[in-house]
Amino acid sequence: MPTQQPENYQGQFERRWPHLHDPHVRDLAWLLDSPDLLDPAAPQWQGKLASFRKPLSDATVKWLHELDASPTELSKALNIQALTRLGRYAERLMTFYFRQHGMLVAQGVQVRAGKGETIGEFDFLLREGEALVHWELATKLYLLEPSGTGLHADYFVGPNLADTLGTKMRKIFSRQLNLAEHPAAQPHLPAPIARAQALIKGWLFYEFGSEASASVPGVTKNHCRGFWCELQHARSLPLQLGAVLPRLRWLAPAKMGLKEALDKNALLAALQAHFAGEHTPVLIALLEQRGDVAVEVERGFIVPDDWRQRASRLGPLLR
Repeated sequence: MPTQQPENYQGQFERRWPHLHDPHVRDLAWLLDSPDLLDPAAPQWQGKLASFRKPLSDATVKWLHELDASPTELSKALNIQALTRLGRYAERLMTFYFRQHGMLVAQGVQVRAGKGETIGEFDFLLREGEALVHWELATKLYLLEPSGTGLHADYFVGPNLADTLGTKMRKIFSRQLNLAEHPAAQPHLPAPIARAQALIKGWLFYEFGSEASASVPGVTKNHCRGFWCELQHARSLPLQLGAVLPRLRWLAPAKMGLKEALDKNALLAALQAHFAGEHTPVLIALLEQRGDVAVEVERGFIVPDDWRQRASRLGPLLR
């Protein structure tokens, strides 16, 4: 008998949250309920990773379903028209959650020394019982560069080759989580910081057709994952329906009306049109029809045909 393939994260999410339809509520559910990208128990993270208690409480699940039925307050809080960065969007979602649950002390507190010199910013100051805790939030998507020379955080590069997972974590640990120790931060703190940690959420992407089940040191084994492939190989993808995902739809698995979905030829044409004038990788969702909606079953970055060479060349420079 053939070996049954394990259910991927998209399948788990749809089974867990089948009745969530509002995209922002789905993104918030993903932030709260998805696997941590990095393993909080791994020694290299020195106990500095935050994590939500799993499973979510029945009260939180009920709250999310009620929010999906009436998302107006969330939509107003997000002010989505003013957002372009995925990180800021995620921060506003979490700000709404923390405020609604009575945990938020302050958000986005900038620390300056002298005129115009910004030392850093507290993403979240939270109330945890009697303690004040500092959380940094990062929502990141990284691709395993194709040289084959390593399988750890420094070999996962950003789609635009601007950073790596390793460099991002070193910046968070060496700078952002130490912000409370700076003298200029003290006036902003109503109490001493009991703990500073980073909440890391995201997706990792592996070359299409490669073995993506290998254990990556420090990365959660059941992390959210996808594929990447060059434009020239996009026609080989097993899809009947798909969609190009705009940046603010990169968090939760996609769910949309059938009219929003593209057939294979239309999706390939959209990709060709994009890369005719741009070199920015594109995130797509492979969709499956479920009744009158299309649900994401897999996702991947389509990259320019020279991305492989540039990633292999630039990857070591970013480590």
